[in-house]
Amino acid sequence: MWAAGALAVGAAVYAALGFGLYANQRRMMYFPTTETPDELVPGAAVERLPVAATESGQSTDAAASLKIWRIGATNAAQALLYFGGNAEDVAWNVPAFAAAFPDRAVYLPNYRGYGGSSGAPSEAALFADALALYDHARARHENIALIGRSLGSAVAAHVGAERAADKLVLITPFDSALNVARGMFPLFPVALLLKDRYNTAGRVADISAPVRVIIAGRDRVIPRRRSEALVRAFPAAQVSVRVLEQANHHNISEAAGYAGALVGFVNDSE
Repeated sequence: MWAAGALAVGAAVYAALGFGLYANQRRMMYFPTTETPDELVPGAAVERLPVAATESGQSTDAAASLKIWRIGATNAAQALLYFGGNAEDVAWNVPAFAAAFPDRAVYLPNYRGYGGSSGAPSEAALFADALALYDHARARHENIALIGRSLGSAVAAHVGAERAADKLVLITPFDSALNVARGMFPLFPVALLLKDRYNTAGRVADISAPVRVIIAGRDRVIPRRRSEALVRAFPAAQVSVRVLEQANHHNISEAAGYAGALVGFVNDSE
């Protein structure tokens, strides 16, 4: 009897934890949107891009407005779109990108709910918004390079699969959010629970641009094996890899060799 009671309690706790994961997964995945402030950055222009409502599973993401930082000349032939990581206010990158790419127009969008953009983030919304930004930029520039970091690597890869890109750089990327979640929550059936799967590996066949993958050797957020699994999904001739062994997930942009691995690839100056 005691054993049966213990099993019943254990099952109830397990079910409650599973329900909590399901109900709060977007809060966990897109944290903390309220802590990325609406910054002011000298030397950078701000564009507002209205984006449409999108269907996401059982719900509809409402129409929103993206705050986009733009640096460089609007009439430059070449442009660069940067999609940041989770909880990253992309305004932090404005000085570095201005110095690294003086001859390009650079667009740095804040996702819905981040840094002055309205709305709430989801996979469907972020993908649709990224394509809207690409189309906005493509009407003004001949060639577009894409850079995505962490969560943004999936967004950049989606754009690269749906649109023509000159180059695609994926920084601390993962093959799929499902595989990352499986490693984090091995006791739960995450394949049945996860809404936003960001299956980058599943879009590899649709990407034609040359790809550079930059991996942090001490990454404890995205396991290195998930980045390496994504690399293996690409044809060997299409992808080049740089591993910054001393870098971690959060400081990779400050690591020795990072700027060269990024700028050299994008500008064909390696």
